[in-house]
Amino acid sequence: MGKALIIAEKPSVASDIAKALGGFTKHDDYFESDRYVLSSAVGHLLTICVPEEFEVKRGKWTFPQLPVIPPHFGLQPIEKSEPRLKVLTRLIKRKDVDVLINACDAGREGELIFRYIVQHAKSDKPIKRLWLQSMTPTAIREGFDALRTGESMQPLADAAVCRSESDWLVGINGTRAMTAFNSKTGGFHLTTVGRVQTPTLAILVEREEKIKKFVPRDYWEIHGTFGAQAGEYMGRWFDEKFSRKDGDVDHKAERVWDLKQAEAVRTKCLGKPGIVTEESKPTTQLSPLLYDLTSLQREANGRFGFSAKNTLGLAQALYEKHKVLTYPRTDSRALPEDYIATVKQTLGVLEGITGYSTFADTILKQDWVRPNKRIFNNAKVSDHFAIIPTALAPKNLSEPEQKLYDLVTKRFLAVFYPAAEFLVTTRITRVDGEPFKTEGKVLVNPGWMAVYGKEVQSDDTPTLVAVQQNEKVDTKNVEVIANQTKPPARFSEATLLSAMEGAGKLVEDEELREAMSEKGLGTPATRAAIIEGLLYEKYVLRNGRELQPTAKAFSLITLLRGLNIPELCSPELTGNWEFKLREMSRGQLRREEFMREIEDMTRAIVSKAKQHESDTVPGDFATLKVPCPKCGGEIKENYKKFQCQSCDFALWKIVAGRQLEIEEVEELISKKVVGPLQGFRSKMGKPFAAVIKMTPEFKPEFDFGQGQTNPDGTAVEVDFTGQEPVGKCPKCGNRIFETPMAYVCEKAVGGNRTCDFRSGKIILQREIDRAQMVKLLTNGRTDLLPKFISKKGRPFSAFLVIGEGGKVGFEFAPREKAVRAARTKAPAEAATTEKT
Repeated sequence: MGKALIIAEKPSVASDIAKALGGFTKHDDYFESDRYVLSSAVGHLLTICVPEEFEVKRGKWTFPQLPVIPPHFGLQPIEKSEPRLKVLTRLIKRKDVDVLINACDAGREGELIFRYIVQHAKSDKPIKRLWLQSMTPTAIREGFDALRTGESMQPLADAAVCRSESDWLVGINGTRAMTAFNSKTGGFHLTTVGRVQTPTLAILVEREEKIKKFVPRDYWEIHGTFGAQAGEYMGRWFDEKFSRKDGDVDHKAERVWDLKQAEAVRTKCLGKPGIVTEESKPTTQLSPLLYDLTSLQREANGRFGFSAKNTLGLAQALYEKHKVLTYPRTDSRALPEDYIATVKQTLGVLEGITGYSTFADTILKQDWVRPNKRIFNNAKVSDHFAIIPTALAPKNLSEPEQKLYDLVTKRFLAVFYPAAEFLVTTRITRVDGEPFKTEGKVLVNPGWMAVYGKEVQSDDTPTLVAVQQNEKVDTKNVEVIANQTKPPARFSEATLLSAMEGAGKLVEDEELREAMSEKGLGTPATRAAIIEGLLYEKYVLRNGRELQPTAKAFSLITLLRGLNIPELCSPELTGNWEFKLREMSRGQLRREEFMREIEDMTRAIVSKAKQHESDTVPGDFATLKVPCPKCGGEIKENYKKFQCQSCDFALWKIVAGRQLEIEEVEELISKKVVGPLQGFRSKMGKPFAAVIKMTPEFKPEFDFGQGQTNPDGTAVEVDFTGQEPVGKCPKCGNRIFETPMAYVCEKAVGGNRTCDFRSGKIILQREIDRAQMVKLLTNGRTDLLPKFISKKGRPFSAFLVIGEGGKVGFEFAPREKAVRAARTKAPAEAATTEKT
């Protein structure tokens, strides 16, 4: 009897499977037992490519060679992981292996990783599928007792391949077409687009446009202070005939848009008696639903500032490494209907963990785990169910891991508790016919809120002053409060995830959001990577917790609108593509039909870019706040440049491959200098930073600072006479001087250089001031410096240190000790660092 080859997605999972099944012997790159051979990939090992016979050799970035739609795709090994691919190919071809078991991640991408490996190996051996919901040894063994057939997984495999091929077709052709358009007038202006990434960017740009166009409006509120027999209380005037205007979010019943009207109400009511009516109603509030990945990412971003990527990594570690959470890359917020016994088993474990024991014990004693369609509902469970704790007690979690585990576990406990009960009181005080509203809300029974530390309202909680029905009250004071409307808020990762889930629509209601999620942008598993991609491409910057689109982002969306390509900037259209992929994964849509539509869309994108005769596009462009430096005229932006309306002065928007922000251009014009700025690229493709100065002829030029070589490597002669040195060179012992762009050794400049020490004044987007450089050169290290930005766009903190050979490098703060599960309260967030 032959053996089955198990292929996991990563080595750690293969090791867990070996331990759970038992009987394995470890070899160099695989495990083996009497029944199984077990090995793993290391994530994606192959990427799709155009077969060599269809590959364009020259001019691939020009319109004549577009679109590129090969009749079929080839597979290309990823260089760094090719040795692992060779191991798996050898094992697949072993004569004693007669079945292949896919143990990669139980989702679309895991299916793709495995299928590409099998395709590359040209194997036709039967396939089985391991589908895990958690990584506990028991769950692994149960999974092997219930392997799925390869045929049953074919729809998911089709959807995975279509996702990969459609992203390639739209991404490659769209990027090359937009780059060709932007390079019409010379140069090479890389303009990247993506099937899901660009519509997501459009959401951010549209919000930023609303912020820029926003004009605050004055409004007034009328606040009355009333004296009853039991004491004073405040009420706010409101318009009883109010009805919301479509699309006007600022229009509210309590707002008065005419000061004279507000003052008239004040004059009318001041000093006159009022009559009070009051109504109290009991209301209830259900607990939030269990988490899927997107809702967990939103909550973790809002509560702790974790990025979507960071939350996914933590959840994956809690699932894979610690085995205390179920599979995280899920879009379901319910559990299977036959999961009641498993839930009770998990609650039994939580009974023994401080901080959760009281609540778990109460749930079990009260028998609250019962059939409930809001929690246990097969119709709302897709490939995976909601994220919940497993029946393993956590040990040695890091502080961020503990925080995330605490979020999931408390949500799990809360969902079985009864609804919270409130008494809501609405009081209307009518003064000479003018109504003033006063509202109060008292927590009567905390229900699920007890899990989060909420108790019944205590006696010292402020409550409404008691009144009798139709009591006559005195109007003690009436104030007119001036205010202004506020612009819409920029997106955070939490709110952007919500918008992606609703295909551009911010949906607050949990049940409605769940219903819309099938037509969202991306999937729970891919949304973090989409956001990170926008940051990496410099389409978006993180500003605290806000995500702010750059000039590069506005330029791209303006181009797509100008070329009339909604396929790349409409969240709704892209959400429909995701819906079709879901239909395919369920066997409800044929692969050929989906790819035919994607190919038609690709041709349409390229055709519109090709047929646009002009090298510019219309758009909503800015007028600069500063006058023309040459004639004092007005400077207006167009698609490609900033142009004076009265003379020939103009500045290109893209300089050395970097798009200038409007604020940077205004500073250059007004101060004749801006920078240092990062993100430029030389003709050789080498990144560099520089100051831009305005010449007497009103032309911008780079200033690389004393001592710095320009991007092409030409040395600059320097005179340091009269300057105070910063310190001694760690390489040669000579003096270090400060220049506009760097700290350089006096022997590292000019034509006769004998040293090469140079440290930029900006390192990974963080400015290094003179005081820190003095510490570095004197003590060998700086203070712990925050706000470095890694190449992947993530902020981190580190020391700068002098390393071997006098090189400047990073040293990271020691990680905090792990947190044990028995803590009553989740600890404060540890500072996290990241290597660049």
